[in-house]
Amino acid sequence: MSENTHDKLPIRMLHDRVLVRSDVPEGERRSGGGILIPATAAVGKRLAWAEVVAVGQNVRTVEPGDRVLYDPEDRAEVEVRGVAYVLMRERDLHAVAADRFEGSEDSTGLYL
Repeated sequence: MSENTHDKLPIRMLHDRVLVRSDVPEGERRSGGGILIPATAAVGKRLAWAEVVAVGQNVRTVEPGDRVLYDPEDRAEVEVRGVAYVLMRERDLHAVAADRFEGSEDSTGLYL
């Protein structure tokens, strides 16, 4: 599937809803040191990064293409054309990182 397939989703988001695609597939993952961590390993509350795919007309702080930090436990999943997405409200996002923040002098590029 091409990267631009999500650009033409057959849906329109409403109100303050944000549709994201998770960066990390569920299951096994690797630590920064290269250690394989099985999917069954218990970890504390861990937030996840995702890419914004679509936003509703009342969303003010994020745009499609931004990376956002969210709690994977508070999510509603939906599948569109065989691709899994997460649907949430804008207020459920914890942070946003975007290229458009790089040139700002008084901004770190990450809103927490």
